[in-house]
Amino acid sequence: MTVDAELPAGVPGIDVPRLADWLARALPGSGRITAIDVISGGRSNLTYGLTLDGGRRIVLRRPPLGHVLPTAHDMSREYRVLSALGKGSDVPVPTTLAFCDDEKVIGAHFYLMDFVDGRVLRTREDAAEITPEQARGLSERLAEALAAIHLVDVEATGLGDFGRPSGYMTRQLKRWGKQWDSSQEAIRATGTERDLPEYDRLTARLAERLPAEGRTGLVHGDFRLDNALARVEPRPEIAAVVDWEMSTLGDPLSDLGLTLVYWAEDTDGEQLPVGATITAAPGFHTRREFAERYAELTGFDVADLDFYFAFACFKLAVILEGIHARYLQKATVGEGFDNIGGGVPILLDRAHRTLDAGSLW
Repeated sequence: MTVDAELPAGVPGIDVPRLADWLARALPGSGRITAIDVISGGRSNLTYGLTLDGGRRIVLRRPPLGHVLPTAHDMSREYRVLSALGKGSDVPVPTTLAFCDDEKVIGAHFYLMDFVDGRVLRTREDAAEITPEQARGLSERLAEALAAIHLVDVEATGLGDFGRPSGYMTRQLKRWGKQWDSSQEAIRATGTERDLPEYDRLTARLAERLPAEGRTGLVHGDFRLDNALARVEPRPEIAAVVDWEMSTLGDPLSDLGLTLVYWAEDTDGEQLPVGATITAAPGFHTRREFAERYAELTGFDVADLDFYFAFACFKLAVILEGIHARYLQKATVGEGFDNIGGGVPILLDRAHRTLDAGSLW
């Protein structure tokens, strides 16, 4: 494959000539790469749009640059789950095309998938073109998508060995604790110090509240409206759920808790620097309505949702701390990273307040 002569060679995270050579072998007949653009919004794995001869659009996903949390950003797992769901489930996902495990091509493992026509809905400004009725419809479709993920027959789809669901929440607490420590080391290496004493107190409280073993299934790991591609015409729908890098088998309520942490309401105080603030617009479900609809669709007991919400605050705080570490290393691609670190103390405070209240509502 050849590269368009006008295509810039200096695309962050992409060796364009090597990628073109590999693509010629992986997708014979796909033609030249005529353009590459960074698809905005990603705060973890990097997503690029590739335009080929004839205007065909495909998408490339690779790990972030710089500080990478241990065990995170496994492209092969993301490729596997998308491929399995695309062939044997009702979960809307993009069609996978090819996987590359040769780091010599662009410096990391990556995969390709078809481009899905849809919108990433994130801000209140995005709500200007959406009616309250459409907003409510999107809320319903998103709840249905989350329920569909959690009701997937993992054995039938070939994902029965995709994780170790037994002891999932205990391992999650340990795993994310290690990620936090790794990020602190990376931050200190930049000459920066972070004073966040509420983190240690939160991990101790969560350890005391770990739930007994319950229902297990496929979990997305980062489910939210702006990790989906949506359409509102001719009717609201979720065209595809994306960003599956943290998917595994585990406790489905951990997904619901994180979705509700991201879900903004117009009565909220400090806003997080991630997630879709659009859900505070008229017509969208409240957090409570979304949880109740999810429970209706799945039949799951959500009585302990305060714990899962607090745990999700902890997990997201660790994720943001890792992104903040990459920002300090000057290893982020795109805009909007300068305020990510400010979300960490907000999340720690929300978790403590939720546990203090003993109820999410």
